[in-house]
Amino acid sequence: MQHLSGLDATFLHTETPETPMHVGGLHLLELPADYDGDFYEDVKAHVASRLHLSEIFTRKLALMPFELSNPVWVEDEDVDLDYHVRRVTLPRPGTMRQLEQYVARLHSTLMDRSRPLWEFYVIDGLQGGRYAMYTKVHHAGIDGQAGAAFAQAIMTLEPHPAPTKPPRQKARRSNRYQLGVAELAGAAISNTLQQYVKLVKTFPDMARAVQSLVVPQPRSEGAGPWQLPKNLNLLGPRTLLNVAITNQRAYAVRSIPLAEVKQTGKKLGASLNDVVMGLCAGALRRYLADHGKLPKKPMSAAIPVTLRAPGDTSSNNQVSMTVMTLATDVADPIERIARIRESSTAAKDLIGNIKAAIPTDFPSFGAPWLMSGLASMYGRSRLADRLPPVANVVISNVPGAQVALYFAGAKLLTYYPVSIPSHGMALNMTVQSYNGSLDFGLIACRRAVPDVDAIADYLLEEHRGIQERVKALEVPAAPAASAATKEAKAPAEAASRRAPAKAPARPRAPRKAAQHPAAEAAQAAPVKAAKRPAARKRPARGAAAATR
Repeated sequence: MQHLSGLDATFLHTETPETPMHVGGLHLLELPADYDGDFYEDVKAHVASRLHLSEIFTRKLALMPFELSNPVWVEDEDVDLDYHVRRVTLPRPGTMRQLEQYVARLHSTLMDRSRPLWEFYVIDGLQGGRYAMYTKVHHAGIDGQAGAAFAQAIMTLEPHPAPTKPPRQKARRSNRYQLGVAELAGAAISNTLQQYVKLVKTFPDMARAVQSLVVPQPRSEGAGPWQLPKNLNLLGPRTLLNVAITNQRAYAVRSIPLAEVKQTGKKLGASLNDVVMGLCAGALRRYLADHGKLPKKPMSAAIPVTLRAPGDTSSNNQVSMTVMTLATDVADPIERIARIRESSTAAKDLIGNIKAAIPTDFPSFGAPWLMSGLASMYGRSRLADRLPPVANVVISNVPGAQVALYFAGAKLLTYYPVSIPSHGMALNMTVQSYNGSLDFGLIACRRAVPDVDAIADYLLEEHRGIQERVKALEVPAAPAASAATKEAKAPAEAASRRAPAKAPARPRAPRKAAQHPAAEAAQAAPVKAAKRPAARKRPARGAAAATR
């Protein structure tokens, strides 16, 4: 028996049919050229041999009587692989758009809480005889960093790794399918007391965190105190993304070379995450402008922030959330990234000050049924349509492996994430870095954002636009003088040598340095303003698919 933390259980209590709380991934696979087996059966055998490597595979929920306290994890001694690993065949012609639509439907359904909360789907029928795999795991047992550790349990660095060591035999329970009521009630009371003790112990850290916010201390010698960026609004403007949602989903994926984004950040003095935020902000700006719904105030994004200590791979949630500006009121992408960098720095300083005081486990005796009722009422009352949004969109950047991974002998070509939209934030933009690529997965409520693929296309257009702007900011080398020019200048130079020498000119005052390297470069090499196109031209479908 293992108790869920207060944060883990929150993902269960706030789950409704409109807001399933599971996360997942979509992987395109490349099988060996000479492969002639049954890949679905190979996947089941591969997973069966590695069930013991992660507790996520074999644990399930045991609910408390009357939901008076958080449930606990118990071990399932009879995992049904035929249920958890499923086969799907796409209808012809098996395009990427069909795959995206099918994954959106799979991601919209709730998981069976009487079983371990994970599902794998082996998908065939894609064009070119390719395979894909879609995975989903409930957020109650995993966050972004824990998901990376979970992937290590099923992924390998070689197509044919050495067999895993079999698990040690455990004693089976005495034929009891569920724990007794008295046993669960005793565990609930004991865990609640432990949670209160933890909360009391964190009071000093919480007090220091509050003090650092009210009376900020200098971060380091010569550095000023922490403060909110001037361009950050505490509440985001209302957009077509900030509505109550349904359980219907739309999904789109795109890929961008990781090296190009890193190079852009290096030239602009920004981090990789700053550039990713700039790409998302630019795509949203273009999309809302297309619909005539671009707000005058800058949009903001909710950003998950990990609270994990280095090396911690436990299967639970240790994450918080911060809000930062997207600077969508700024037309120039370079200036927009600079604004985002300022907001990102302030957000990191804030989290750094209060990180130790953010609780991930807290008492919740009697709260589960109340939280579930409030979550259901919030969605059905459609309060999200009227209340000002705290943030307009969720954007998450998850670091991943930078080497090729294999699954059941097949090479993973992509690592597209599939995450969670919610009431008031109908779009979630998550990016996972993998093997030299940034793989974007955009999941949205289909009724609020039916054309989420348009935002995905705008990500590619924004990336190309930023690449061109960065190149234009570079100072070009002075061209060498031609022979004709030298010949034309020769008589004048000869005459100047015959003329009497003049007094040297009074030296000019040195020009004031530009405030920003990008501005200095722009003065050295001005760029003509591009004319605004009369109408947006969507890229050809084949061109978009080629970037995936």
